[in-house]
Amino acid sequence: MAERTSYAPGTFSWVELVTSDADAAKAFYTAVFGWDYRDIPIGEGMVYSTALVDGRAAGALYASAEQPPHWNCYVTVESVDEAARRAGELGAQVMAEPFDVLDAGRMAVITDPTGAALALWEPRDHIGASVVNQPGALTWNDLVTPDLDAAARFYGSLFGWTTMEIPDAGGYRVIRNGERSNGGMLSREGMPPSWLPYFGHEDLDALLGRVAELGGRALSDPVAVPSGRFALFADPQGAVFAALTGDYDD
Repeated sequence: MAERTSYAPGTFSWVELVTSDADAAKAFYTAVFGWDYRDIPIGEGMVYSTALVDGRAAGALYASAEQPPHWNCYVTVESVDEAARRAGELGAQVMAEPFDVLDAGRMAVITDPTGAALALWEPRDHIGASVVNQPGALTWNDLVTPDLDAAARFYGSLFGWTTMEIPDAGGYRVIRNGERSNGGMLSREGMPPSWLPYFGHEDLDALLGRVAELGGRALSDPVAVPSGRFALFADPQGAVFAALTGDYDD
């Protein structure tokens, strides 16, 4: 089990589903990843549900009638105010100015110059996920972007990330945050600019055979990568994610 008690700045640390039907989403992801939930009231008629793997926080979900179903990916920063200001200087749009999330932390939401939204997280009581890189937990994050060069320049300036293009992989680039791999970047025709979370799964073939029965859709055939095999899926409400079976970088 890959437990976490902190994240270095520039590291993906949390993932959050915005959905049109929280109860249906909970049932789907419990069947897919075995998640349990801890529900936290956050306002009149609103509940924030933390997804648990072996009792440890792996992500969250909540219902919204104002946004289409999607996953939010979070990156830890030292100062949200400074990171949001710098992102704006680099050509991003600050969609949500920095604000406090109770005692959990402080956050902002930006849209990078290529059109992909990303959340910035300054931790206080909540570091992000306390478990990663195992079945049911976050294992990877990919940026789908129409302009790989522009995205690499932006995130390199904002977080200090470097990228390395993988030979014979259609332009795919691995992101490195310091000495650690931290996700990737690719262009994919037909997909809007977005950050895409990957979750570990014990048996990708079994999931491919069952996801339609659960109300979701497989969006790709299995793809072989050095760490294993993954496929893209849409949940019953339409939020897109990937599942990976293989070796997870700890």
